[in-house]
Amino acid sequence: MSCPLCLEKKAIQPVVGKDKRKYYWCKNCFLIFVDKKHLPDQESEKERYLSHDNGQEFPGYVEFLNRAIQPSLDYIDDSMNGLDYGCGYRPTLSKLLTTYGIKTYDYDPIFYPKGIKLKEYDFIFATECFEHFFKPKKELKIIDKLVKPGGYIVMMTALWETPKQFKSWHYTRDFTHVVFYHEKTLDYIEKRYHWKRLKTDDERVFIWKKKRNS
Repeated sequence: MSCPLCLEKKAIQPVVGKDKRKYYWCKNCFLIFVDKKHLPDQESEKERYLSHDNGQEFPGYVEFLNRAIQPSLDYIDDSMNGLDYGCGYRPTLSKLLTTYGIKTYDYDPIFYPKGIKLKEYDFIFATECFEHFFKPKKELKIIDKLVKPGGYIVMMTALWETPKQFKSWHYTRDFTHVVFYHEKTLDYIEKRYHWKRLKTDDERVFIWKKKRNS
């Protein structure tokens, strides 16, 4: 067994979650991940995603996405091209960004698998999809390659804090959530990919700038 993010094999220990799935905690990068036997099949994943109330007609969903959009407007503008990585079955974030004149393409491995139209983007949004990555190392490598040097990565996901908190954490109730990040995991990502984390007032939203010399 190895960590799907940093590939650590020795510093792995079991940790208890809220459901009956088996979880493991990597003491190197602090990622918590489910046992491979608990990874959902694509049909189950798809059915779960289709049950979400996504779309501009749902004010709560729009408000949720705006938690990531609003702080990002300090860094992106209408001269840029972006990508919504993991847009879901009803792309909404890209439509919201068009109201600011900002062009954003839609990509989702299940619903929009051919959505990557450019070789590089000025920014990438990944809102509430990092926790769905079966292979976060692979996905991060793709994202890093797609972002131009000096470009921005906007991540939105909840962080776990302590093993005790994780044991009763509601975020694990969704069976499509298979990896969970800690503040120390973000530190690992920042160092590994040479991204500079920028300030945001939202505890769920993280904005990075890709260093030009990465």
